[in-house]
Amino acid sequence: MRRWWGSLRANEPSAADTDWAATFLLPGERELFASMSTADRSHAIVVARRFLQRRPDADRDHVAAALLHDVGKTRSDLSTGRRVLATIVGPRTERFRDYHEHEIIGLSMCRKAGSSESTITLLEGRADAGIVESLRWADDI
Repeated sequence: MRRWWGSLRANEPSAADTDWAATFLLPGERELFASMSTADRSHAIVVARRFLQRRPDADRDHVAAALLHDVGKTRSDLSTGRRVLATIVGPRTERFRDYHEHEIIGLSMCRKAGSSESTITLLEGRADAGIVESLRWADDI
């Protein structure tokens, strides 16, 4: 519910935040990040900053994973309200199914964009358990 309210109030990330995020992203990843909705980009920046609070020694690949963890949601092209509905009713339509499978879809998108194996491994949840837990914690807002 907190995330839903936050997405309704999301403003375009500032130029400084966008520039900061870009320092962690490879060229293809920057294109993916730019394709995300305003709310998703704002959320991703907050998650990445929280991740770095927990993991100040994180490398570029891991911060890129934090910034791109929801990129697969772009495929469903659902509004905030429809995302809530998809969460409640499940994967009943193709777009709702895409929303529910956003992690798998995002992995494919990141691979095609040239993300490093370290970024992919974290997105898959196969990285060091402490790093995976830190990303999950950072995303729990």
